[in-house]
Amino acid sequence: MPGYADPAPSLVIAPIKGKATSLDIAHLAGVSQPTVSRALRGSPMVNEETRRRIQAIAAELNYKVDKNASNLRRQHSGTIALLFFEDPTPDDSQINPFFLSMLGSITRACALQSYDLLISFQQLSTNWQADYEDSNKADGLILLGYGDYLEAQSRLEQLVQQGTHFVRWGAVLPGQPGVSIGCDNFQGGHDISVHLIGQGRRDIAFLGHASNHYPEFFERYRGYAQALQDAGSPAQPSLQVDAVTSEQSGYEAVQELIRRRVRFDAIFAASDLIAIGAMKALHEHGRRIPDDVAVAGFDDIPLAAFVTPGLSTVQQDTKRAGQILVDSLLRLINGEAVESQSIPARVIPRGSTGA
Repeated sequence: MPGYADPAPSLVIAPIKGKATSLDIAHLAGVSQPTVSRALRGSPMVNEETRRRIQAIAAELNYKVDKNASNLRRQHSGTIALLFFEDPTPDDSQINPFFLSMLGSITRACALQSYDLLISFQQLSTNWQADYEDSNKADGLILLGYGDYLEAQSRLEQLVQQGTHFVRWGAVLPGQPGVSIGCDNFQGGHDISVHLIGQGRRDIAFLGHASNHYPEFFERYRGYAQALQDAGSPAQPSLQVDAVTSEQSGYEAVQELIRRRVRFDAIFAASDLIAIGAMKALHEHGRRIPDDVAVAGFDDIPLAAFVTPGLSTVQQDTKRAGQILVDSLLRLINGEAVESQSIPARVIPRGSTGA
């Protein structure tokens, strides 16, 4: 029948004294030891029939691959290092909750590739660009967060010069060092602003840095500005307030807007944490959400769906992001060419914008 394959035959093998080795399997299967290694790694270089025969013999002998010996032969550690960077948070974690949401998908993607994951928290002031590969701690690095991009750029360039295999989650920029995987921040900023305009909002404030120091926020701002320009209401400098990714920064940004005495009927915050802090300040000033001020964020962290009202936001596909980060890094480790890429973002409308 098409697509049908006979199951592997049941084998009767004479007991082997001591622990079975790949040489024992090679002898019983009538193949070379490298062929056994390839078959047990799932290499496509071994045909299906031979692979099934080798796997059946290995199972009968209760043979387990010695990962440490295999990695030593290949000069690989079999480990990927995931570097988190400190972020201002109200608790002691100092880790952006958006990055925590990516951890699960990165862990699963590593497991599917039979790689271990080493998780390391890094302070931005430390020598985090130290070479993990030379110490054989990891075959490559995934970087989540990096603070001020212009300050981090020289360290990223050092990683390139060292020949370190690394990918980072961040804005995709022309001429940047290394490989970046990120969401389409411009498209996300544009689409959420179009959503706000579609709700009848015209005086829309932007909370977040709008400079090359924070390129992801800057791309979101550029998308916001383009949407306003297309609607015939160019962005007003007085409605932009710098803010970093924290509730406190969003809270203080709204206080600044109110001190400026500018009119605003909507807020687009460059992150959900900024938006949640902004909502607290609006409540304290008696501004109703969304009746008086509509509020939208960016990231779709789990908390966004549970604040009152639910926070409209832009969702970054963290599941796909984790898979692409790991796959891209492994391709770099294997000597393949890898290009930076952006992942489409999606607007998630909730009650904070009257959706």
